[in-house]
Amino acid sequence: MANTYTQINVHVVFAVKGRENVIHKELMDLVCKYMHGILVNLKQFPLAIGGYENHVHLFFEQHPDTTLSDIVEKTKSNVSKWINENKMVMGHFEWQRGYGGFSYSRSQRNDVIHYIMNQENHHKGKTFREEYMDMLNKFEIAFDDKYVFEFYE
Repeated sequence: MANTYTQINVHVVFAVKGRENVIHKELMDLVCKYMHGILVNLKQFPLAIGGYENHVHLFFEQHPDTTLSDIVEKTKSNVSKWINENKMVMGHFEWQRGYGGFSYSRSQRNDVIHYIMNQENHHKGKTFREEYMDMLNKFEIAFDDKYVFEFYE
């Protein structure tokens, strides 16, 4: 009997609605741990989770039974609900609609993990807009500016 074998390494990026810098370091640590649990519960294999103030990066091996859009939607909605129920930020917390999803080979995993785990240092010299646009261009993804994240800089 044949089995299904996959190795789908996915890097997902999404931002806080309004691009507010509401995810301070302590909250980011909690959010990353919570997202890790969500991914595991969705049968995904987390490799790295990190971010900086107003956006998050997830890097995981995607299980072939679940679509990427379902993984992202469930992760974003569960984290928003958790943050709001526990009043972890002032006002109502939401993620912007949409996300960026990028695939990597196994040989690139360590570089992506290092990149995600060093977001604070990375953003000392580059805005989230620059980072995100660089990713879209690097992966040669055609996009319309009006459908990219709302950037407030």
